[in-house]
Amino acid sequence: MLVVSSGPAAAAAAALVAVAPRRLLPAWARDPTTPTPTRLPPPPKLNETKQPASLASTYPWLEESGVLDVLVPKKDPALAVAKCGYVQVALVDGEPRFFADRDGPWFPTLRVLHRYPQMMKRVRADRGAIKFVLSGANVMCPGLTSPGATMHDELGEGEPVAVYAEGAEEAMAVGVMALSTADVRSVNKGVGVELTHWLNDGLWKAKALT
Repeated sequence: MLVVSSGPAAAAAAALVAVAPRRLLPAWARDPTTPTPTRLPPPPKLNETKQPASLASTYPWLEESGVLDVLVPKKDPALAVAKCGYVQVALVDGEPRFFADRDGPWFPTLRVLHRYPQMMKRVRADRGAIKFVLSGANVMCPGLTSPGATMHDELGEGEPVAVYAEGAEEAMAVGVMALSTADVRSVNKGVGVELTHWLNDGLWKAKALT
């Protein structure tokens, strides 16, 4: 794996700290009041890489439809994965397309999801949850079970999910199920979806990292 240390690629990697979803960064990077550790993680790097293998299994529609190789070409020189701390972002020609936390699942950016909404299972939060989701707050169970909310698909705990707003046609966030949809209905309290990316966060604003 070749490390690119200069030029536009290096600038793209350096931009990750600013654009990565805050929830995926270590505490010292999320909150300026948190003491910075004595030993910082390695600086951002941008590596030449191949298509992340788990994308096909996590989002089978992408492979079945042939879209996966369009979004993330196999062994294409334009494909790179930038890493900063706990966050990885798959870029094609500098455009962020997927991101992951540590060894967790890869998530599409919202710009990708808006182009291919069929790729993800989805839930719909009620109107009262919208302003909180757009500020990066997790989706609470009552926001998924009240009138106006819908759990369109059955999901297990830990599955990636697209979060839509009541009355909206495009997703406003992506995240991971904190509980299964069955448990969201039965428990109906606490966090239902833990967000990883939402409209107007840093990653949304980064149309290209160059």
